Amino acid sequence: MKASFSHSVLVKACALAFAGSVFSLAGCSQQSAPAKTDASAPQAPAASAAAGSAATGKRLVLAIRGEPDQGFDPIKGWGQYGNPLFQSTLLKRDDKLAVHGDLASKWELSQDAKTWTITLRDGVKFSDGQPLTADDVVFTYEQGQKAAGTVDMGEFESIKAINPTTVEIKLKKPHITFVNTLVTLGIVPKHAYQDGYADNPMGSGPFKFVSWSKGQQMIVEPNPHYYGNKSAFERITFLYTAEDATVAAARAGQVQMAVVTPATAGNVPEKMQRVAVDSVDNRGIMFPTEPSGKKTAAGRPIGNDVTADVAIRKAINIAVDRKKLTEGVLGGYGTPAWGVADGLPWDNPEQRLPDNDMEGAKAMLDAAGWKVGANGVREKNGKPAQFTLLYPAHDNTRQALAVAVADMLKPLGIQVDVSGKSWDDIERDMHSSPVLMGWGSHDPIDLYRVYASKFAGVEFYNPGYYKNATADKHMDAAQASNSVDASLPHWKNAQWDGQTGFGMKGDAAWAWLVNLQHIYFVDKCLDIGPRQIEPHGHGYPITWNMQDWKWTCQ
Repeated sequence: MKASFSHSVLVKACALAFAGSVFSLAGCSQQSAPAKTDASAPQAPAASAAAGSAATGKRLVLAIRGEPDQGFDPIKGWGQYGNPLFQSTLLKRDDKLAVHGDLASKWELSQDAKTWTITLRDGVKFSDGQPLTADDVVFTYEQGQKAAGTVDMGEFESIKAINPTTVEIKLKKPHITFVNTLVTLGIVPKHAYQDGYADNPMGSGPFKFVSWSKGQQMIVEPNPHYYGNKSAFERITFLYTAEDATVAAARAGQVQMAVVTPATAGNVPEKMQRVAVDSVDNRGIMFPTEPSGKKTAAGRPIGNDVTADVAIRKAINIAVDRKKLTEGVLGGYGTPAWGVADGLPWDNPEQRLPDNDMEGAKAMLDAAGWKVGANGVREKNGKPAQFTLLYPAHDNTRQALAVAVADMLKPLGIQVDVSGKSWDDIERDMHSSPVLMGWGSHDPIDLYRVYASKFAGVEFYNPGYYKNATADKHMDAAQASNSVDASLPHWKNAQWDGQTGFGMKGDAAWAWLVNLQHIYFVDKCLDIGPRQIEPHGHGYPITWNMQDWKWTCQ
């Protein structure tokens, strides 16, 4: 997914490991995300005069990027990846991704899986001191419905307040992944939600908004009316700096936390430690799966005659060396990726094929009629095995992955030309050219969005126009399940049911490459507690428990 596009593609961060009497997530054995630390690197050169000061035990400065294009309005997608900071949600995830109540003290799903009944905790107030009631929840969800895709409302039909502390949510039909909306949609105040809210948000979450200088910084303070643990810090500043400036600020002691890339992670400032957090933040190649010739309603071309051939897609999947990509491009800060949900309970390892198999890939293309031409590039029916692989020009990691994959495929006889473009340009061309994209959440809805035919050509969900009626049926059956446990076999079958699926053994609609680790420099005096396995890197996933952070030095 892109980091800057607005709208529904920014709504994907989700999670589910259900708790309570209704749900259990059997097989979800994920522990707190391993956090690799290393403070042994030599001290970095001193930077110029600090623009800020080190933490005193009362204030923090963070340079973790994630400035939202649409502001801090949950209705416009804020909080879908990580902590919404200012707003509370009905449910929330802990470090093991199990779901607990946030605003909700009780929640129940009906036997037909179409009605959620949620009881709110008593005495909740917004940061202005006004009470939060069921009417605010109703208002928020109705606004989300009106947003027409900005918030994933699944099969949402209606919501009503039963009393001041109880709401009832009706779905049009069973939609098991709707729980993600309960986890991610922050509740806004009905009395204060108006034009400009995104630039001046207010809610019942752990922090109160102070100011936002766009492109520069955002300042927050603890919400005095928050019902949970109060932050030990009187003020926290988020700096919106470019990569080089972020690293420089860390080396100068101007920040207590900085997000860094594998390329800049090696030289850890003396008073900081490196923390590498596992994630399901993946990168892969989205293939157009239709032959060329069609156009969208906006006149954009659909289809690619090379990648429409499943033999091409499978050969690429088994030819690339994912371990080498992880080590060479990510510096070891990641793992090979085989699908959109590696290691999660709905992942199906049976869909995988061994990679780094150049001879097998060559044999596959030979059998499919792709013969090596005089220039070393394969051809079939006069068409060369050549295409352009697009990536966002600002993303060095995706650029490096694209270049590395192109080099790996040369011996196979596939010519890959790489091209960095803006997301606006990619959006125009992505139905006809492969794109190096990223996804990753803790919700099987990602499978649905990426592969279901109903999402073909819808925003950034399924730009390759992939369609498989059998896989659709499996995913529809998963959504219709009345529990997460019951849905798992259907999600797995959509990937590979022994005969077909969207995974590597089936249609190989994507070539997934790597799962990233998110890397941070963190002050040795800052205790950030346990880490979650993080989703795709939009927003502030590292701050999921920021109200519990502590300063350990005098």
